[in-house]
Amino acid sequence: MMADAATISQSQIDSFQADGAVLIRALFRDWIEVIRAGIERNLAAPGPYAADNLEPGEPGRFFDDYCNWQRIPEFEEVILHSGVGQVAASLMRSRQVQVFHDHVLVKEPGTTRPTPWHQDSPYYFVDGMQTVSFWSPMDPVDDATLRCVAASHRWDKPVLPVRWLSEENFYPDEDAYLPLPDPDANPDKYRVLEWKMAPGDAVAFHFRTLHGARGNTSTTRRRAFSLRLVGDDAHYVTRPGRTSPPFPGHGMQDGERLRDDWFPLLYQRP
Repeated sequence: MMADAATISQSQIDSFQADGAVLIRALFRDWIEVIRAGIERNLAAPGPYAADNLEPGEPGRFFDDYCNWQRIPEFEEVILHSGVGQVAASLMRSRQVQVFHDHVLVKEPGTTRPTPWHQDSPYYFVDGMQTVSFWSPMDPVDDATLRCVAASHRWDKPVLPVRWLSEENFYPDEDAYLPLPDPDANPDKYRVLEWKMAPGDAVAFHFRTLHGARGNTSTTRRRAFSLRLVGDDAHYVTRPGRTSPPFPGHGMQDGERLRDDWFPLLYQRP
């Protein structure tokens, strides 16, 4: 089955616009085995940005890697042929959709370290209101599901990005950013969205949405595939330090659309 705009409803589009995150059931249902095979290929041959996000002695394994879709054929097949670009266009209310990058996150059973709260946008050299990530587990998830703070994509300032292990600030200019909040310590202030998910379900969330995940204390793996896409108003911005992903030598200037030879056009409305 090809994903298409009919996969989502108007109420889901409205929820994405208002809350910065929405659940789409079964979006990648017909691509589960393909994505699982791609994740195993990625684990066997990590890329240059791969990381194991645990301190020595911590239990489990928390692997992540990104920017591999052009060398992992299973990821390329899903991105180019699943029809997810049309879904992204509807959610973002965008005429065009470009590929930004893919991201794999694997938490083996007994991994207690959480994915820290963060926004993706401050790490990236792209900004705009027409952005979307799809986070899809390839295993059933309950406590280890993605968690998003509703409407955080509309906060006046971005949240200061930090390094996941050292918790050091990613950039030196703290005044330009909000301090990292703790939504769990302030449940009256923050509305956290989270869902029990089956393999192939997907959370669509904005690059500016604050999100995180608990550790995986279950007895099963938690393999997740993420895809980052951008729309009409997305543009290059200079950050006060090395971005993640860095994409060295891109040659873009502030305000320019992402170059389509590096970030190809995935979908365009007729």
